[in-house]
Amino acid sequence: MILGLYEAHLPGSNLKQSIEFYSKLGLELAWRDEDTAFFWIEKEKSWVGLWEGEEHKTSYHPSLRHLAFRVSYEDLRNSIKWLQTIEIDPVPFGKRDSIHPFVRPNQGNASVYFDDPDGNSLELMCFVSVPENLKNISNKLSREEWEELLKEMN
Repeated sequence: MILGLYEAHLPGSNLKQSIEFYSKLGLELAWRDEDTAFFWIEKEKSWVGLWEGEEHKTSYHPSLRHLAFRVSYEDLRNSIKWLQTIEIDPVPFGKRDSIHPFVRPNQGNASVYFDDPDGNSLELMCFVSVPENLKNISNKLSREEWEELLKEMN
């Protein structure tokens, strides 16, 4: 029945500024009107709607103002350099100090975080294959720690 995510929506204070930001990410503008713009995440599969209005003042909470973009593990490895190249600053996740990619073995994914101009939380995220005996690790491991742990297993 469900084939994937069709759309997600985020609030913004300035549509022109939001369009410039999401264009820098390499997303294609699908259409816009006075106060709304939609960008393809995967062309003709999924998009994000950006809505200009007072809603951007809503306090941040991941259930309201968060979006994760799926990337490959190799792209995640290079994500900090890529973000900095397009003049976007990565941010630490939660209580972490590091902006660098990290792995959640118990969830089977890895992430890097950054914000859009309105403070909406954005994430580059990928699936990672986790050996059965490591699936109980609930700590967030740096990418380097993760790769070293995998090396030790081989």
